[in-house]
This record gives sequence, C-alpha cells and structure tokens, in this order.
Amino acid sequence: MNTAELYDAVIIGSGQAGTPLSTALAGAGMHTLLIERRHVGGTCVNEGCTPTKTMVASGRVAYLARRAADYGVQTGPISIDLAKVRQRKRKIVDSFRNGSQSKIEKTPSLELIFGEASFSGPKLVDVRLQDARHRTISAKYIFINAGTRASRPKLDGLDRVSFLDNISIMELDALPDHLLILGGGYIGLEFGQLFRRFGSRVTIVQSGSQLLSEEDQDIAEEVAKILRQDEIEVLLDAKATHVEDEESGKSIRLNVECNNEATTLRGSHLLVATGRVPNSDTLNLAAAKIQTDDRGFIHVNDRLETTAEGIYALGDIKGGPAFTHISYDDFRIIRANLLEKKAASTRNRQVPYTVFIDPQLGRIGLTEAQARAQGRNIRVAKIPMSRVARALEVDETRGFMKAIVDTESNQILGAAILGIEGGEIMSAVEIAMMGTLPYTALRDGIFAHPTLAESLNNLFTAMDSGT
Repeated sequence: MNTAELYDAVIIGSGQAGTPLSTALAGAGMHTLLIERRHVGGTCVNEGCTPTKTMVASGRVAYLARRAADYGVQTGPISIDLAKVRQRKRKIVDSFRNGSQSKIEKTPSLELIFGEASFSGPKLVDVRLQDARHRTISAKYIFINAGTRASRPKLDGLDRVSFLDNISIMELDALPDHLLILGGGYIGLEFGQLFRRFGSRVTIVQSGSQLLSEEDQDIAEEVAKILRQDEIEVLLDAKATHVEDEESGKSIRLNVECNNEATTLRGSHLLVATGRVPNSDTLNLAAAKIQTDDRGFIHVNDRLETTAEGIYALGDIKGGPAFTHISYDDFRIIRANLLEKKAASTRNRQVPYTVFIDPQLGRIGLTEAQARAQGRNIRVAKIPMSRVARALEVDETRGFMKAIVDTESNQILGAAILGIEGGEIMSAVEIAMMGTLPYTALRDGIFAHPTLAESLNNLFTAMDSGT
C-alpha cells in the first residue's frame, strides 16, 4: 500500500467551483492538490455553456441571414459549413480551457494532476494517474466538484442503437437530415432550435405535458409556440417505448405512445437529452462515510458540508440547481467560511438562469405557480414583446415579459423574460431584487431610450393597470 501524501487541501474536479477554489486556497498558503480526470474547466467550458453558446451564435447568424429580406437586405442562398462551426467552437473551448490551466500551473503551492480519484477511507483518496500509476493522498480538507454526465433513460433497444448526447452532437461532421430529440428541457430545446436553423428537420419528444417542466404553463406554451413557428415538431405527453436501427444503421425508428395512440417516428439521428446523473458512482464515497440520495447526489448542508467531517461537495454533484453560476457561488461560500471566517450559506440565495433558445428565456425568483402554492397574495403583470419599442425596431417581437409582485410589500418575487436578450433584461430585475427595491422603482425609473431595459417601465406599469 502506498504511503499517503499529506496536503492541506485536495480538490476532486476542476469545474467552475474547484478551479477558483484551488487558486484561492493556494493563495492563502495552503498546500493544495487539484485532481482532474480529463480537461480543466469542467462541463461548462468543455461540454456545456461555452461550446453550446458558441454554436448557438452560429445558428442565430443563419437565422438572421435567412430573414435578411425582411430588413431590406438581399443575400444569396444560405449554407452551413458544419466543420467551420465545429472548428470555431473548438478554438474558443481550447482558449478558455488552456487559459484556466495555465493560471493553475503558475500558482505557487498548487499542484495539478490528471487521473481518476476515489476514496479508500476517511480523508484518504486514491488517484489512478493516466500512466496507470497510483498515488494515495490525505488532506485536512477535501472538496468534491466532480460534476454530472448525461443520463441514459430506460428505453427498450437504446443499448443497441447509436445515439447522441450533449457532447457527441457537437462533434458531428455532417448535418442530420432528421434529428429526433428525447427530452424537452433546456438541452433538448437549445440543440433542437440550433439544428433546425442549420437546416435539419427536428422532432422533440417530451414525456411531460409541457416543455420546461419547472416553468409556468403560459411560459411553456409560448416556448412551444415559438419552436413550432420555427417548424420544429413538438410532441407532448409522448412516451418513447422502443427504438431500433433501420437500413443497416442509416436511420432510426422510434416508437412513441402519444395521446393514447402508437406512433412511429423515423429519423437519421437520435439525441438523448433526458437529464443528468452525478459522477459519484466511481468515487467510492462509502469508504469516506459520505452519504448520497437514491440518485447518487451528495448530501450537503447549507454550508456545503457532507456527512463526513472536513469533506465538502460543490457544484452539480450535490444536486439542486445545476448552473455554472451556482457552482461559482458555492466556491464563494467555501472561501468566505474557510478563509474569511464568515458564516455564508446557500439559504435564500437567488437562482437566476437563462435558456438560450431564441428568443432567450431569462428566469429569476418564484414562478407564479410557486408563489400561489406558498399561499402568497400576489399580483402578476404580463406584456407581449410587441409592446416593447426596441423589439419592434429590430423586428424581434416574439415572446412576452412576466413579473410576480407581493401585494403587501410591493417586493418583486420573480420574473420570466421570454424575449430578445431575455437573460440581460432578467438580470436587471435581479439587481432590483438584490437591493430589495419595490417594483415601483423599476416602474418609475429612467432608462435610456430606446433600450430593452426601458421595457421594465412598461412591464411594471402594467402591474398597476392590470393589463
């Protein structure tokens, strides 16, 4: 058995919590080891936010090019060079990843190694390096930031067909003729609209009664309407029952039960986008007495402490909102408590997010359904983007804005902005919520004309008029 090497801190995974935490701990004088399985940067940089939003940008250019005549601009036929799209995506990913890795490697008291980590006992981590050697590590503090991966649904025949996930779909060298998508969450919707804009036929199969199951029904219906306007086929309450290859693997047949009727879909490619599972199954957490839920997500308290003393879990692997900015806030909580001797926690933190369909859906705070379920006395305002001057000027009027306000305190409880740059408009509402401003501050605030932010005057004026 290898003699354990002693560190002050060990971090498993270089995601959007682990990477800044490693440099912060080392900067505070702690002898720190960062263990990464494959690529620095985690899901966000390598397989999530960075590459997908880079490709979405290409899709939007194709969309605008096809609409050029609406603006009085004449263009020729539009074609997609998928290899160029992929090359651009890879270049940006490499830039982000290499920049992060360079900073880590230049940080004193911080060591980066590549290998598979697993617990061999309390406060003991075994690392199988890429050259098959092993190292045994012990530390006063251990932080787990190992993330999640695409889940694989129980679908008859799936193990016998070639299918795509959120990673492999971005490495295609030819456009799908007909892309079938299992799942109506943000991953399925973003890729669905992207490949429709690239020219593929797209069918989304959603087992639930609406897309984006956590959103209010009116939001979900408007999203479905927008996708259908883009000529994407959206099937709701549709349960996939069987999948198999046809034509020697050149096409895929998907059997679906929809509205109590059996339907057969045929496509060239299948994207499985039915959720995420934690990368905890290879960590041997039981050896360190770290408890998980029945899906494998690590139990933590509001200070991100696991059930094992001195061991913390950050980012997606602990369950809850799976967003880069939440992972980074997890890092801030650890830094505040461990290095700055504060009492930071995850309690009552805001969880903003944006779904990067076009138009974007920016969300902050409570949905209308959540507010009503809590028994709150609320007022709701909603206006179509067609009442926003800037949206009209740029001919981007799809979607609507919605806000929920506490009737007694006038505090903003939540907002959903489904419209052009919805994420940016949502962020302005979030800042008001952070400052506990009443909705009247946005209703009466002076915003530059004509900007999208000015639409907040319209939205919160509608709160008073009831329109």
